[in-house]
Amino acid sequence: MKKIIFTLGLLMCVSSLQAQEKRPNILFAFADDWGKYAGCYAKVDGATSLNGLVKTPTIDSVADRGTLFKHAFVTAPSCTPCRSSLLSGQYFYRTGRGAILQGAVWDTSIPTYPLLLQKAGYHVGQTYKVWSPGTPKDAPYGGKENEFESAGNKFNAFSQQIANLTRNQSKSLEEAKAALLEEVRMNVRSFMAARDGNEPFCYWWGPTNVHRKWIKGSGKSLWGIDPDSLKGKLPQFLPDVHEVRQDFADYLGEAAAFDAGFSEVLAVLEESGELENTVIVISGDHGAPGFPRGKCNLYDFGTQVPLIVALPGQVKSRIVDDFVNLMDLAPTFLELGDVEIPEVMTGRSLVSVLESSKTGWVDESRSWVVTGRERHVAKVRDGFLPYPQRAIRTKDYLYIINFKPDRWPMGAPMTVTEDTAPSTEQLENNTFICFGDLDASPTKAWLIEHRHQQRWKQYYDWSFGKRPMEELYVLADDPDQVRNVAGKPKYAEVKAQLKSRLMGELATTGDPRVMGDGSTFDKPPFTGAFNR
Repeated sequence: MKKIIFTLGLLMCVSSLQAQEKRPNILFAFADDWGKYAGCYAKVDGATSLNGLVKTPTIDSVADRGTLFKHAFVTAPSCTPCRSSLLSGQYFYRTGRGAILQGAVWDTSIPTYPLLLQKAGYHVGQTYKVWSPGTPKDAPYGGKENEFESAGNKFNAFSQQIANLTRNQSKSLEEAKAALLEEVRMNVRSFMAARDGNEPFCYWWGPTNVHRKWIKGSGKSLWGIDPDSLKGKLPQFLPDVHEVRQDFADYLGEAAAFDAGFSEVLAVLEESGELENTVIVISGDHGAPGFPRGKCNLYDFGTQVPLIVALPGQVKSRIVDDFVNLMDLAPTFLELGDVEIPEVMTGRSLVSVLESSKTGWVDESRSWVVTGRERHVAKVRDGFLPYPQRAIRTKDYLYIINFKPDRWPMGAPMTVTEDTAPSTEQLENNTFICFGDLDASPTKAWLIEHRHQQRWKQYYDWSFGKRPMEELYVLADDPDQVRNVAGKPKYAEVKAQLKSRLMGELATTGDPRVMGDGSTFDKPPFTGAFNR
C-alpha cells in the first residue's frame, strides 16, 4: 500500500512539474490605427470621457482580470516603423529600411521574436495584418501570407462589408454581423488546426478595420454611438462640430467592431481548451487616422495606445503607471517562452512588472519613453524627404525636437492655396491631394474648408502649420498639448534636462538622425552606428 501511495505521489509531482514547465501560448490582438479608446480606460480617464461612450465588453473582461497600462506608447506613430520596432524589440530607427512606410524592406539579419519563438518550438502564425510592406519571403513574422485566412479577410473592412451585405445581399444587420464574425472564427480554427500536437502557439490577430476608411454614420447605425454624445469631450485641438463628432463616433464604432471580433478569437481558444494557458495581450499600432495630431504625430493622441495583458491564472485586475514602449513586448514574449533575449534588443521585458502584485508604479526606472518619426508617405515632400522628430514623454512633460522645422509636418499644401482648395469629396477620399501624411477624412475636409474663418484658424494651424524646432508641454496644465512653453525662461532648466536625456538615449542606441551629420535618414539605407 505504501508503495502505491509513493508511486501516486511521485506521479502527481511529475505531473505538477510538467504543468509548471509547460510554456504558455501567446495571443496578441493588435488593431491597426487604434489609439487609447476602450471602455476599461474610463477607469483611468473618467466615466464622462470618450472612453465612457465606447463599448468594448470583451477587452474590458480581459482588463478585469489582467493588467491595464496607463502609459503605453509606440516608438513611432506609423504602421511599418511601429511594427518593425515591435517585432525586433528595438527602436524603430535601428531597423534600417523597416523604419519607413513606403519603400520598406526588411533586413533579415535583425532578429525578431516570432522567428525566435518558432525556432524554439512554437507554432507561429497570423491572421490579417502584421508587417504589411513585407512579402512571405522577407516578412519578419515567419508565416506565409494569408495562410490562416481560409474564410477570407472581409472583417478588415467591417462597416463597408456590413453595408454591402445589408444593401446588396438583403441580409439583416444581425445576419451581416454574424457572417463577418463567423469569418473570424473560421480563420482562428484554421490556425489552431495547423498545430503539431500540443506545441505552444504564438498567434497574432491583426484586423485593420479601425484604419480608414469606414462608412460615414456607422458608429451610430451599427453601435449606437450618437455623435452628439461626444459634445464637449473631444480633444481641444479638434473642432467640436457635428461633422467631426460624427467622424470620431464612427472611429469609436470600429473599435467596438474590433472588440466583437476579438470575442470570437477567445471563444475558439476556449473551445480548444487552450485559453487557460494563454497570455493575452491587446494593443494598437498608433493613434487615430485622419484626425489632426493623431497618426504621424508625436503628441499623445498619436503615440499613446492601449495595452492590456492577462497572464494565465491571473484573476485580479491591476492598473499600472509604468511607462512602456511597445518594443518591450518582444523581450517579454521571449522571456515568457523561455527563449534567450538577444542583446541587440533595446526593449526591456515586462515580465517582472506583470508578475508583480503591485498597482500604480511598479518599476521606478520606467519613468519615461522615447518616440520618433521620420518618413511616412514618400511623395508628400519634394525629394521624398521625411519630417524628422524625436520626443521624450515623462509623467509631467512632453518634449519634442523637430530637426527640420522648415519642412511641412503633414506634407506640403500642394493643391491648397490661399484662394482655392480641393472639393469636399476629394478631401474625404484622396489622402494625397494635399497634406498627405494626414489621411483623407471628413475632419480633414472640414478643417480645410473652414481655414479662412477666424474662429477655426488656430485649429487649421494646429493641424497643418509648420512647427518650431522645440516643443514643450506641461501635462498637468495642458493635457491636450496645445500650449508650447519651450520658449519660456521658467521652463529652461526642465527643457535642458529633457533634451539631454533624450539626446543621450538617441546617441547610446545609435539613432542615425543624431549620428554624423544627422542626414542619414534623408535617404536609404537608414542605418546607424550600432551592432546587430
